[in-house]
Amino acid sequence: MIQAAIFDMDGLLVDSEPFWQDAQIAIFGELGMNVTREDTIATTGIRIDQIVRHYYNTRGWEGPSCDDVCERITLKVIELVSEHKPMMPGVMHALNLCKQANLRIALASSSPMRLIQATLDALDLSSWFEQCHSAEHLKYGKPHPEVYLNAAESLGIDPQRCVAFEDSFAGLMAAKSAQMKAIVVPEAHVAGQERWVISDVKLTALNELTIDHLIK
Repeated sequence: MIQAAIFDMDGLLVDSEPFWQDAQIAIFGELGMNVTREDTIATTGIRIDQIVRHYYNTRGWEGPSCDDVCERITLKVIELVSEHKPMMPGVMHALNLCKQANLRIALASSSPMRLIQATLDALDLSSWFEQCHSAEHLKYGKPHPEVYLNAAESLGIDPQRCVAFEDSFAGLMAAKSAQMKAIVVPEAHVAGQERWVISDVKLTALNELTIDHLIK
């Protein structure tokens, strides 16, 4: 029986993926690198420090450290989220359904904790989450399952009794590797890809969620 719901954040609760893309394109461009929109889409769900380190190792640049570049990208995303407050459709519907089903609610994100806090505050969602976990300081980010396992452990609930909500394939793999039920809401331009078949439920928006999706 499902006892907890664990939500991803970027691209699921908040429409921040375009902000991450814009920030990467801008900051890497300042470093003389041509990072395209397609490049940023391909790394959706991956921790930002892993993305930055990948570009440093494969292309390199002169000047700021990887940590400095991560900081500049993160600050830009925080600024944009705080300004625009772009909540995804159906978020309140999904959270209310989880409450109706008496599920504990937590968050497991690849984003830095300060971005998580800034986003939840901007969207007035902080009170909904009993636990919030970031993969920021873990050895591995998604698609590794550790952040999901940590969230389940903090709730005192077996991972197999948790349902995870994701929008990215890296996140989906993390959730399934943690042996959780997985509900995905992929972006429309990738939703038709066959790889989503490993999810338990695929929705086009969170407002399609039903109680049956949660408990069956």
